[in-house]
Amino acid sequence: MAKNFDVKDAVVVPKEEIQKRGGVVVLSLKEYKKLCEQAVPTYYLSGKEAEEVDELFREGMREYKAGKTTRIRSLSDLD
Repeated sequence: MAKNFDVKDAVVVPKEEIQKRGGVVVLSLKEYKKLCEQAVPTYYLSGKEAEEVDELFREGMREYKAGKTTRIRSLSDLD
C-alpha cells in the first residue's frame, strides 16, 4: 500500500522534462556511489610491473618533498 506523504516531501519532475531527457532514474545516494565505483575498472599489478610502478611513485614523492614539483591548472601548462 502506498505511503501517505505531504506535498513538501514530494519531488515533482515535469512530464515534458522526462520526455525530453528520455526518462528519470531515482536512486539512493548509497546505490549511486556503488554504481560509480563499479564504473571505474580496477587493475592489480604483480611482479616486475608492480615494482616499476612502486618505484615511480617513490621517485615522485621524493621530488615532491624536495620541492621539485610545480602546480599546474591544465595540461596546456606543461608546454
